[in-house]
Amino acid sequence: MASVYPKKINGRTYYYLREMGRVDGKPKMVSERYLGSAEQIAAALDAQEATTLPQRTRHLAFGDVAAVWSTLTRLNLASVVDEVVGARRSDAAASVGTYLALATANRVVAPCSKRSFADWWTTTAADRFTKIPARILDHRRFWDAMSAVDTDQLAEIERRLTLRMIEQFGLDASAVALDMTNFATYIDSTNTRAEIAQRGKAKQKRSDLRLVGLGLVVTRDGGIPLLSHTYAGNKPDVTQFPTMLAELGARHRAVTRHSDGDPDMTVVFDAGQNSKANFTLLDKSGLHFIGSIPPTDRPDLLALPATDRAPVDTGRYPGLTTIDTRRTVFGTDRRVILTHSPTLHDGQSRGLDQTLAKVETELADLADTLARGKTRRDRPSVERVIADIVGQPWITRILTWTLTGRTPAEHRLSWQVDQDARAVLEDELFGKRVLVTDREDWPVADIVAGYRSQSDAEFGFRQLKDPHVVSFSPMHHWTDHNIRVHTQTCVFALMLAHLMRRQAEQAGLRLSVREMLDQLAGIQETILIFASTGGRPKARRMLTETNPIQQRLTRVFDLDRWAPRG
Repeated sequence: MASVYPKKINGRTYYYLREMGRVDGKPKMVSERYLGSAEQIAAALDAQEATTLPQRTRHLAFGDVAAVWSTLTRLNLASVVDEVVGARRSDAAASVGTYLALATANRVVAPCSKRSFADWWTTTAADRFTKIPARILDHRRFWDAMSAVDTDQLAEIERRLTLRMIEQFGLDASAVALDMTNFATYIDSTNTRAEIAQRGKAKQKRSDLRLVGLGLVVTRDGGIPLLSHTYAGNKPDVTQFPTMLAELGARHRAVTRHSDGDPDMTVVFDAGQNSKANFTLLDKSGLHFIGSIPPTDRPDLLALPATDRAPVDTGRYPGLTTIDTRRTVFGTDRRVILTHSPTLHDGQSRGLDQTLAKVETELADLADTLARGKTRRDRPSVERVIADIVGQPWITRILTWTLTGRTPAEHRLSWQVDQDARAVLEDELFGKRVLVTDREDWPVADIVAGYRSQSDAEFGFRQLKDPHVVSFSPMHHWTDHNIRVHTQTCVFALMLAHLMRRQAEQAGLRLSVREMLDQLAGIQETILIFASTGGRPKARRMLTETNPIQQRLTRVFDLDRWAPRG
């Protein structure tokens, strides 16, 4: 048994460590070690503690980038790219596929310019488990690699990834949604090297900027992009539909050749794609469809009384009523379904209230200006201003105005809202949609569910416009080639993010992309750096403490595979 034993020598106390034992049945001191004075013992303990505590620590991003890398590895994106593009020179820093995979990972986790990419990489633990050092990630090396990829190869890469994704993740591609949007760029107006960036109808309300158009086809199963199409921003969406439809048909045929899945595919699209030529192509494509017609194009349907509408699956769609009938649409007899949603009706009514309030405020400002008698505008000029204010179709149906006076100083403006006219408008239009389909055997509830999957494509576009996660911006490019590479990288990132969200959901975690990535970002890697008596400092790596959601995400994305071993 060991014990500390004090001794007084010349009036000072010193301590010894004694080991006692039994010898011949009697207690006896077996050994004694000198420890020193209390001050000497304290100094020795401090010195010992200094050798066991780290000098400093460093924190690196781990969970989000590791989960993305795990999904990229499962998708085998880098190898797919290299199969299409071919091997690079032996002295190249990395393959084209590696660079494209890394760029995709960055768009998911922390979108930044290629110039800032290497700096971001050093803030993550990815160089440890990918074995890719930051020194090879200079933006000039990236674009040198991307110069080997042309537009046709980008399309082929996407085709192969689509097939692999469906096979690896078991995606249901039997129902898809097609939609188009555009993105504002900051390319100089005098730049002639970016013909794809043109001024057009900006969906982000930036008509002063040049635009790049993007069409997407996404699955109802998770909103995963299966097809993308980049086009000039001044081209109407309806003109791009044939190109996307032809490619979608080809990819669907490729999928059915490689799997035993449903040979039928139903494509959902909105009224912005409508034309007689496009419906003719649909009839010949072998694809089924669910589309819509602007309600105002079918006044005969709008005039049908509410008593003609029947409820549809009150469990899934409370309050929704429909009329299932037939009409001639673009020269062909087709199944047409009129739907009325109380939720949509209420939303449109609130929207009209907001618009009406804005219109009345502008009319009041104009009326005050006229009442002061200081304006020099003649009557036609004032009438044009009023027409611009009240020019929206719904407003013109419910608001009437009167301009009196013969001279500018005498002009007076008054107006009123006709509540009876508003009630007629709401009864006629609000809450109503007109769907058209060739799915003759589907129940109405399935047609409605199919059409509502259009929101999956719209959600994808909103994700691309999120400035923090899977973002199209910043886009620092001004040539057609670089813009197409950047756009394709963003589509791959959207594909990856929604695949990850789908995996988490299948594991019982209903999280948005941002919520999922925020949870993963909370799993960090800490490096403890210890002093060394000689040579390089010693380092030990470990992960931070995790909460229950992070622990489940760790299992979903197999993060232990990429975690530090010590």
